[in-house]
Amino acid sequence: MTEEVMTFVSDNVYGVWFLIGAALVFWMQAGFAMVETGFTRAKNAGNILMKNLMDFCIGTVMFILIGFGLFLGEDALFGLVGLPNFDIFTNYAGFDWSNFVFNLVFCATTATIVSGAMAERTKFLSYCVYSAVISGVIYPIEAHWTWGGGWLAQMGFHDFAGSNCIHMVGGICALIGAIMVGPRIGKFTKDKAGKIVKVNAFPGHNITLGALGVFILWLGWYGFNGAAATSVDQLGAIFVTTTIAPAVATVVCMVFTWLKYGKPDVSMCLNASLAGLVAITAPCDVADAAGAAIIGGVAGVLVIFGIWLLDNVLHIDDPVGAVGVHMINGIWGTLAVGLFATDSAPTYSLADAAGNPMVGLFYGGGFKLLGIQCIGMLATAAWTIVTIFITFGVIKKVLGLRVSEEEEITGLDVTEHGLASAYSGFSIMDVTGMEMEVNENTDLGVDEYDEASATIKDAAVKVVTAPRFPEAEMNKVVIIAKLARYEHLKKALNDLGVTGMTVTQVMGCGVQKGAGERYRGIEMDATLLPKVKVEVVVSKIPVESVVEAAKKALYTGHIGDGKIFVYGVDKVVKVRTGEEDVEALADVE
Repeated sequence: MTEEVMTFVSDNVYGVWFLIGAALVFWMQAGFAMVETGFTRAKNAGNILMKNLMDFCIGTVMFILIGFGLFLGEDALFGLVGLPNFDIFTNYAGFDWSNFVFNLVFCATTATIVSGAMAERTKFLSYCVYSAVISGVIYPIEAHWTWGGGWLAQMGFHDFAGSNCIHMVGGICALIGAIMVGPRIGKFTKDKAGKIVKVNAFPGHNITLGALGVFILWLGWYGFNGAAATSVDQLGAIFVTTTIAPAVATVVCMVFTWLKYGKPDVSMCLNASLAGLVAITAPCDVADAAGAAIIGGVAGVLVIFGIWLLDNVLHIDDPVGAVGVHMINGIWGTLAVGLFATDSAPTYSLADAAGNPMVGLFYGGGFKLLGIQCIGMLATAAWTIVTIFITFGVIKKVLGLRVSEEEEITGLDVTEHGLASAYSGFSIMDVTGMEMEVNENTDLGVDEYDEASATIKDAAVKVVTAPRFPEAEMNKVVIIAKLARYEHLKKALNDLGVTGMTVTQVMGCGVQKGAGERYRGIEMDATLLPKVKVEVVVSKIPVESVVEAAKKALYTGHIGDGKIFVYGVDKVVKVRTGEEDVEALADVE
């Protein structure tokens, strides 16, 4: 009797956890929305949010109509497909509600992955159509092979939570979609012959949102990987591997980018966290801690390689790194089962079609499991490539995939949705679209302060007819500099005797000589950056002293140290007292 009670309680507890896990996976839609919005430009934020909302809503409709039957319907055609049915309408009392909801939220995730790679230039209507096809046909059929009792499941193929069925499939759709829609305007610079000679960085407008999205996704992943656990031990082991892999991936990425680029890359590390989660998704229930660490470490390198490969070799524009995160690491996670599966994992049950136990290559199991994983991965990839290529081809021919050049430049928020801004009430400026190029009229000067000063002095000796500063009783000095150097500048001017100044925060853009900062490994040699504009008017204090003090306070030797402009002032009037000219400046000098 006691055993029956415990079994009843256990079944109901795990039934509740199963639905809580489904809710966590649904919450991941918010994570995807935040990551994609933060990694793209402000003028498209509303469009990104709308797409992530409609992914789930359109996916729900398609899953009800056809997807659920193709996925979990009665097995047909030798395990290739399930039979569509309308049991949710005709037999609601006996319907498997929990299983429907659980598999629905996974289905929606597959379609969501695609939106990031095709962001900022895809027609909203076209997006809705291909999202419906992925949710209604492409995902359910291949998922049936693995999770619906299909031919891959019968063979012994293992993908516990979706490295293959969800992430690789979504990543392949993202790759083909990004190729067919083409890069964003200005992403790649071409020479006169049409050859790509430069990759331009398009920084995400809100990395804070992106980071929030990653944390939401990581939390949701405990449901993504753990919801199907059947014991406390198995659930605990899954939580351990789901924590270790992304953590190691992120550390590896941080160290790698720090060594390669001189600074740890924030957005790359956020991608690496997701890459580690994707890679551990298939083997989360069969890997041990050491295996999870290795899987995560490799994922941290693969995501960097994937982003570099698409940008610099294949010249495919993927704004959020979806291909590197999901496709490449989905493949890696699927194959990792064949390498790291160990029977020391709780409730281990991997076996071939004949019922013989299988473990990974690195745990003495030989190549059998790895071979099965390769077959499953290649079959799923082939199905996805063919079907999504046909889908995009038909959409491109009938509806068109891409918005017009004018719509893309203006932004999809206003052109596709009539939304003036997703940030109404805030001053938001996109930092791309203002790139400047070096040409035959460009002189970038010299790098070092001393060398530059010597050059100026030599020029002054040779060109004696040009005065160094205006010969005026009063002079206005305008200084444009980095925000970080403002306090140094203020102190230097104050020590000189300047007690009044006008300070404005501005945005600056220009090409300069030297090594620029990097975004996702791409050098940002010219983009809009926050600056401070300081204006002072002096008469008694020599203008030469002001300029020299400013130069010393601002100099760092890096791009963007600033510029100083000097103007003669004809008239100054102090409003409160009516004092004019030099007398009006007495209290600020």
